[in-house]
Amino acid sequence: MQHEAFIYDWLRTPRGRGKRTGALHRLKPIELLRTLFVTLQTRNDLDTSLVDDVIIGCVTAIEDQGANIARTAVLFSDWQQSTAGMTLNRYCASGLEVCNMAAAKVGSGFEQAIVAGGVESMSRIPIAADGGAWYIDPEVNRHLSFVPQGISADIIATLEGFSRQQLDQLALNSHQRADRAQQQGYFARSLVAIHDRNGELCLDHDEMVRRDCSLSELGRLKASFVATGALGFDDLAVSKKYPQLEYIDHRHHPGNSSAIVDGAAVMLIGNAEFGKSTGLKPRARFVSMASVGSEPVIMLTGNSKATGKALAKAGLDLKEIDLFEVNEAFASVVLKYQQDLSLDDTKINVNGGAIAMGHPLGATGTMVLGTLLDELERRQLRLGLATFCAGAGMATTTIIERC
Repeated sequence: MQHEAFIYDWLRTPRGRGKRTGALHRLKPIELLRTLFVTLQTRNDLDTSLVDDVIIGCVTAIEDQGANIARTAVLFSDWQQSTAGMTLNRYCASGLEVCNMAAAKVGSGFEQAIVAGGVESMSRIPIAADGGAWYIDPEVNRHLSFVPQGISADIIATLEGFSRQQLDQLALNSHQRADRAQQQGYFARSLVAIHDRNGELCLDHDEMVRRDCSLSELGRLKASFVATGALGFDDLAVSKKYPQLEYIDHRHHPGNSSAIVDGAAVMLIGNAEFGKSTGLKPRARFVSMASVGSEPVIMLTGNSKATGKALAKAGLDLKEIDLFEVNEAFASVVLKYQQDLSLDDTKINVNGGAIAMGHPLGATGTMVLGTLLDELERRQLRLGLATFCAGAGMATTTIIERC
């Protein structure tokens, strides 16, 4: 029993600054999801009883985001109670992995339609607030040679010789491309303005994009992970895993690292029969997907391996991919991926990325895959590839084809 899986529609919230002063802080994460669920239903005249399941990515699934927020969102949005719900955590790749899982379930033939997506309210639930042995257990830390991700990003920059100027230039490009996309309305089709319960507008654009960003401004920012590294993490990484380094040169700072934000996204995925029964037209089909494990100290370099695995499964050559979306967790991650695969910068993150717009951990993967689809349609191109590295050394890749 095998079927193709198609993307029929997708929506996202704007990304709001992940602080108490951010425009979305007063909105609970379940309210962000409900706005998207209701909009998805109304604009597609969707009979929600036809949706078998909802899979939501959420990295810090506690408090407002806990207790299986996917199922809660189904009920809180007044969808048919026959639609199930499940919450998933693959760290930063969660929002992409849920789309892959939905496509696999639909492709198996056992389910006809699934809504995949993600949510993260980082102004309300701080990153790593859920604890876990990887973060907080000293015995596990020592056994795994754990270091924070920012130090991993600096290890990449040091190993590969990426200069501070190279990292900052990539960050500047991200802001300039995101600003252009905002001004040209490239995000308008899929962006849902967020209002509070009184109908007051909270946010209708990505809050973190800086039109006035410059290399000189970025150059004044201090490296973020010097003090953290001095706590012993630098020595641990060098002595246990990367003895070829004399030291780790800390080159990442808030301006060339992904911004902390609030946001949510949803994507309607179904088989051909679902489209026929609803009258909806498929926009893209899933071609291939792959997830891999990678070295967990440097942790952020598995994208290339996941990309190769996904391409091999599909029998595709890298040159056949028209556009790439590489999550901008840190600038060195994108530069490393581009270098490893000898890619043209003009094909990567053409409308900016998480450095400019922010990285709402559980939701970013769905946002990136949907943005990729929108741009394939705008440019009338065929194949797109989205890839994410993730905590503890993992990576996920998805290839789609525009219908």
